[in-house]
Amino acid sequence: MSFIPQSILDYAEKHTEPESKILQELRRETWQKILAPRMLSGHLQGRLLSTISKMIRPKVILEIGTYTGYSTLCLAEGLAENGVIHTLDNNEELVDFQRKYFKKAGFDKKIIQHTGEALEMIPQINKNYDLVFIDADKNNYSLYFDQIINSVNTGGIILSDNVLWGGKVVKTPLVNDRDTQSIIAYNTKLTNDKRVETLLLPLRDGFSIARKI
Repeated sequence: MSFIPQSILDYAEKHTEPESKILQELRRETWQKILAPRMLSGHLQGRLLSTISKMIRPKVILEIGTYTGYSTLCLAEGLAENGVIHTLDNNEELVDFQRKYFKKAGFDKKIIQHTGEALEMIPQINKNYDLVFIDADKNNYSLYFDQIINSVNTGGIILSDNVLWGGKVVKTPLVNDRDTQSIIAYNTKLTNDKRVETLLLPLRDGFSIARKI
């Protein structure tokens, strides 16, 4: 869901660096063949991920939620010379699809795929991160933050997607709406945690940038 008129989004995309041919191909195939293609990071968000990564020049990135790998490739564009991305997803059926595009883009040696439950895999990776992107199951956003915050380097960035959750965050959630409750709790957590400075942007379905102090 976007909170900005489509005409404004079209204008913004027209005046934004275009996505690569490989990203275009990945996006098209995702929409043609993969379930729930709206989960894909789009052009604007992808360029934002790329720009932030290029500004930081991270040595180690952690991505929680790979999906078809579009955001992974955008983040990879800014990696330091010997940098690496650890990307986590629980969908085994997408591993080969992801790897195909990682190889096409020439980043297959820099991207380490992990398949399984993120809460179990994160402690096993046991790295220090310059950049973290959280875009997975909403119920566990706060738990992911708790797991990674001490492993994020000072000055490191934590990015989070879907933090406006279709606009539901400004309404009283239904008793059984755990996703909305979880996102509201997560946003409050970031705002109140003195270890980070947080900016929440109304881009697509909400995108937050938290810098570790």
